[in-house]
Amino acid sequence: MWQLWLIISGFFFILEIFTFGFLVFWFGIGALFAMLVSFFVDNIIAQTTVFLITSTLLLFATRAFADKFAKTDDENKTNAYALEGKIGKVIQTIDPVEGQGQIKIGGEIWSAKSLDDTCISQDTKVMVEKIDGVKAIVKPV
Repeated sequence: MWQLWLIISGFFFILEIFTFGFLVFWFGIGALFAMLVSFFVDNIIAQTTVFLITSTLLLFATRAFADKFAKTDDENKTNAYALEGKIGKVIQTIDPVEGQGQIKIGGEIWSAKSLDDTCISQDTKVMVEKIDGVKAIVKPV
């Protein structure tokens, strides 16, 4: 019976390679525990119980720890979204009525509109709140 648990464990470990959540790994470990129990107990119900209990305990006991290391850094923004939170300077007055306005950030010129639909005069420092299409949504600093 231990061979079956070894095959099940291998299956879970191979399946873990194709998943992102570090979830299936604990079922592979649980199957290894069940394999160890199978050396001493021939009862399949006892082995399955050990498999389920150890898998569940390991899953819940280590989930927060695993998430800490598997956590992706959502702050790594790319392309235009990397401008969010940056400080720029208004080079053409931002006028929500006429739909005009430009800012300069890091040598790049962007069309801009104000966050709260107010006019922002030229040479004012602004912070980019978000990017909406090709326009930077800004607010005065």
